[in-house]
Amino acid sequence: MEFVFLGTGAGVPSKGRNVSSLVLQLLEERGVSWMFDCGEATQHQILYTSIKPRRLEKIFITHLHGDHIFGLPGLLGSRSFQGGVTSLTVYGPKGIRDFIEVSLSVSKTHIKYELVIEEIEEGIVFEDDMFRVEAARLVHGVESFGYRIVEKDIAGPLLVEKLHKVGVKPGPIFKQLKAGETVTLEDGRIIHGKEFIGSPQKGRILAVLGDTRYCKAAVSLAEQADVLVHEATFAAEDEVQAYDYYHSTTHQAAKVAKQAEAKQLILTHISSRYQGADSEALLKEAREIFPNTYIAEDLKRFSVSKEKDDS
Repeated sequence: MEFVFLGTGAGVPSKGRNVSSLVLQLLEERGVSWMFDCGEATQHQILYTSIKPRRLEKIFITHLHGDHIFGLPGLLGSRSFQGGVTSLTVYGPKGIRDFIEVSLSVSKTHIKYELVIEEIEEGIVFEDDMFRVEAARLVHGVESFGYRIVEKDIAGPLLVEKLHKVGVKPGPIFKQLKAGETVTLEDGRIIHGKEFIGSPQKGRILAVLGDTRYCKAAVSLAEQADVLVHEATFAAEDEVQAYDYYHSTTHQAAKVAKQAEAKQLILTHISSRYQGADSEALLKEAREIFPNTYIAEDLKRFSVSKEKDDS
């Protein structure tokens, strides 16, 4: 599991930062990638990475401002040209369907795969046996959502050595025990599968937030998150301006991470006014409140490690 930042700027692109887009690589977990937002030139940024558009399974749009969606029609078309044939689902606020359908229709763009568009409300927007994705409204000038991605706990391993010690040999019985069933052995002994399964591996939690003022919903989405991706459009001293423009400062992003008891904070959506060493100053500000903070840069990768079992 790995985050790849394709665009980390705010509003308009700069020489150092493109507008918003982020990919969550789930290649080991499910062989696919998930994208969050798709600003202008996102597909150009992809060219500098190992990301394969045909492997995109889901795109989550936080809100409909141009710096978060103007790259979407082009990417959807290119995915088809590059051999993408598997279904792709786009999630986003009301209006995302019109934006996509009109853009593709007017440009006569024909795609060769199933495109599903889900206009979301608060709550669970996706769930299967591996992941659950929840959405909640943030506070921005337009409807803006944050997403909480929960990896479900992974069942513990079958304790083969323990079975060997009690004289159970490999075979079909292992599958029954792995499923937690109670089994009667040939010698009449009864053993319970649950006693021969190790501790489950706790799933990871990620929070990817759209543009927002500081708000309680952000804290709720980030609760106990392994990684929180939060905008920090402004420096701490510009709190009034951040409020007026429905954005957050470095201190506010760090405050969310601290209150949520997140493990790691990554700052993104950095205003173009902050260039070079100014970015380091933003990072320093956030670390005053939440030490385990990093600042995203275009094409930078962040691995999300599994929690180690200390037992």
